[in-house]
Amino acid sequence: MAEPDADISASSSSCSLIHVLAVDDCLVDRKVVEKLLKAAKFKVTIVESGKKAMEILQLNEEKIGTPTVDDQKIDIILTDYCMPEMNGFDLLKVVKENNCLKSMPVVIMSSEHVPERISSCLAAGAEEFIQKPLKLRDLQRLRNFVKPATTTPVTGMKRKVPLDLLPETNASERRPRLAGVVVA
Repeated sequence: MAEPDADISASSSSCSLIHVLAVDDCLVDRKVVEKLLKAAKFKVTIVESGKKAMEILQLNEEKIGTPTVDDQKIDIILTDYCMPEMNGFDLLKVVKENNCLKSMPVVIMSSEHVPERISSCLAAGAEEFIQKPLKLRDLQRLRNFVKPATTTPVTGMKRKVPLDLLPETNASERRPRLAGVVVA
């Protein structure tokens, strides 16, 4: 399991950190990934296998909800491709087949450059396939894959409606309603 992040306080600024679940069977690679992610200001949870990642993601339990570690929501998964028992591709498929998790970004990393492997991972829903050794600039791009938190919609704003949704006649027929917006 991951060690608690000692340099991240419980302040409100830590709540805005992107939480990465990093999965790698190699201890040295886990330490490198952890150090790079922390340097890039990410919150990090490190596990050593796809099976442990499934536990964190609550995929081994009856109750499936938002995956959390110590009440911190996981925003993105960074997984090695080559691991025993369950490789990164298998973990990717399980995540993308789960209705609650399929929108979670998954990035695969590997030291082997196999074009067919890369293509199959991207086709299965991986956001990116990163070559090892990892660099800080590689991990900084992870922010681009995390969707911003949904906010409360602002009322009173006007939206344009495509012309094909409006009736062609000027008669007083009912106009379409889109997501709570009335077209006058």
